[in-house]
Amino acid sequence: MSIRLTREEFLEKIFHNCYQENNIEHLRWTRVSVPGREVDLAHIIGVSDRKVYENLGLHIGVHEGEDHVGEAIGLMRFTPWESVVIAADIAVKNSSISIGFMDRFNGSLILVGTIADVENAETEILRYFNDALHFNVCSLTK
Repeated sequence: MSIRLTREEFLEKIFHNCYQENNIEHLRWTRVSVPGREVDLAHIIGVSDRKVYENLGLHIGVHEGEDHVGEAIGLMRFTPWESVVIAADIAVKNSSISIGFMDRFNGSLILVGTIADVENAETEILRYFNDALHFNVCSLTK
């Protein structure tokens, strides 16, 4: 016969004596990251200042020599992290934007372009992730 416990009952059963005796050296906490299926940041910086652009590193590497100062910057974050590749694909297929930065190991995406193009790209990404992939999506902020 198996006994089913709720999570609270299970934790109480395991940790009760440690808490009662103030014997916390027997407790060990670990932090585990369990990515969900969500877009948890979608923000547009209307007109980028040179300091913002440079602090984000959008003037080095493959973008060296390009000047996107005065353009909009779109910031997005995804879990699972690899889904950022899908978002970048949607962005370049639906708007005239540049990929400023894409990190498939942390789920970060930075888009650069006109305000209208960045907003269109982020709106389309949010729509696709919500409707087709059934992700939890946040609201677009400016």
